[in-house]
Amino acid sequence: MFDLQDYRRFSMTDPVSPAAVSIRLRRLVPVFAACLALAACASEAPSTQGQAPGQTAVAAMEQAAARGGPAGKPVGISATGSYLAGRHAQKTHDYRTAAKYLTRALRADAGNRALLRRTFVADLADGKFSAAENVAQRIVDVDAGAPLANLVLAAADIKAGRHKAAEDRLAKIKRRGLSTFVVPLVRAWVVAGRGDTAAAIAALKPIGKVSGFSILYDLHVGLLHDFADNAEQAEAHYRKAESKSRRSTLRVVQALGSLYMRTGQTDRARGVYAKYLQENPDSRLLLSAWDGLEKGKPEPRFAASVRDGVAEALFNVASTLTQENAIELALVYGRIALDLRPDFALAKMLVGGILETLSRNREAIEIYRSVPETSPLWWSARLRTASNLESIDKVEEAIEQLRSMAREKDARSDVMINLGDLLRSEKRFGESVDAYDRAMKRIGKINKRHWTILYSRGIALERSKQWKRAEKDFVSALELNPDQPYVLNYLGYSWVDQGIKLERARKMIERAVQLRPNDGYIVDSLGWVLYRIGKYKDAAKQLERAVELRPQDPTINDHLGDAYWRVGRAVEARFQWRRALSLGPEPDQTSAIQKKIIDGLSANEKPETGS
Repeated sequence: MFDLQDYRRFSMTDPVSPAAVSIRLRRLVPVFAACLALAACASEAPSTQGQAPGQTAVAAMEQAAARGGPAGKPVGISATGSYLAGRHAQKTHDYRTAAKYLTRALRADAGNRALLRRTFVADLADGKFSAAENVAQRIVDVDAGAPLANLVLAAADIKAGRHKAAEDRLAKIKRRGLSTFVVPLVRAWVVAGRGDTAAAIAALKPIGKVSGFSILYDLHVGLLHDFADNAEQAEAHYRKAESKSRRSTLRVVQALGSLYMRTGQTDRARGVYAKYLQENPDSRLLLSAWDGLEKGKPEPRFAASVRDGVAEALFNVASTLTQENAIELALVYGRIALDLRPDFALAKMLVGGILETLSRNREAIEIYRSVPETSPLWWSARLRTASNLESIDKVEEAIEQLRSMAREKDARSDVMINLGDLLRSEKRFGESVDAYDRAMKRIGKINKRHWTILYSRGIALERSKQWKRAEKDFVSALELNPDQPYVLNYLGYSWVDQGIKLERARKMIERAVQLRPNDGYIVDSLGWVLYRIGKYKDAAKQLERAVELRPQDPTINDHLGDAYWRVGRAVEARFQWRRALSLGPEPDQTSAIQKKIIDGLSANEKPETGS
């Protein structure tokens, strides 16, 4: 599952400089080798308010700009107000609102090139292609080689079947930055549209010369041969792509399996699919293909048209950009891929995931709900929909959706795990335990990859005051994954907090710190175990570092206050306790912290030294 929670932003609210893109591309080359595997993760998978970030500020700007008529009567938002509202919305990734206001501002300043580009990007990011194409034409009228604007216009030509016009348009693009790689991919498919496979493959050669792009190159050469019904050559290049990755990559497996099925090589298709499923036992992405194999009904080829081929290429690019943290640019390329191929479910899952990362949860739900029931990704899309419903505070709707899915598929464990996670995040720990219990029954035989469920259930059990069961789950999780830092930390901290098994807990937490030295919670655990065994100076040192790493955590600040008091730094101790109190601790902590601020720690309160 690809994790979209750790992306850093690559802002497209300002025009992207060719130099900046080129610098990123030097790091991007090896990433392309992984982009095809990323596709599998995109669909088998982030706190967000019900109101979009910045929405209130945008509304305030609009109201302020609208004032000024007689007796306070609004006279309509000004051009400046529209620009400011659009810029603010774009900075908070609210592209729908940004497109609305920037378009208004553009009417008042039609020749402003920077405003043209901002409006263009906002339209693209929101999937408004008719508007984006109009703005793109205005951009190329003043900058004939503008890469993204020409790409969008070329895509419009491809949709209309004007392949020669698209090729001419691509020839105008300045070969810099990402265009160095995107243009050969797109142009190869446009050339293939006129039936010249050799020329199409020749157009891909700039990519083939870069080692980090070799899987992408071989996949698309294979797809071009497949498109031209050259099965033998298609197989050879799919096999080349397959051999260049340590693990099976979804898109290569799907392409190769489909080819084998369409050419009557059922046993070879079965072998390709079986290998992938062995490596990815929880994946549902090949269920449709496997079902087709059993019924003698092959999956269709990836690229049955030029539009399909270009959409696949742009999807590959978007997948890569998500790994490189160019998240907004990835959204744009994903949107173009979907405009070319609206039924591209895997691209929908990618775009939905990007929108989640940008906290655009309502828009993500729209995308996920557009995945058709006939798609093998429909189940995953519904799981993601439930997660996003929770993010916009529609918790009960999310819970009901998951429970409905659980009734619908009574053998599926993933839906019960998701339900357990959701209930745990809502602090409904008893219900969460029940969901995890049902998930475990559905799983049956437990193996190494199931340590996460034991860990999650252990947390819910501990929080619902069922310590004996919780401890058993944590120990079992460590048996499956002995060096898992979060389990080492949680179990070790729980022992420390109870004053038991302190030396064993210390060793476990020290190991967790070695594995995650910059995790504030784990460093806090080490500081706290040192405190509990009476090593106050060492504890204060570790807890100071934990506060540096997690300055907004009330418990860590509270712990540091305790350590300061024990080493005779009473003024600093009270400062830390007051800070902890200001950070909103749990209700059961509040009174204890207030008492310490007044009375300090009694000399009679000895740290526990249980074994």
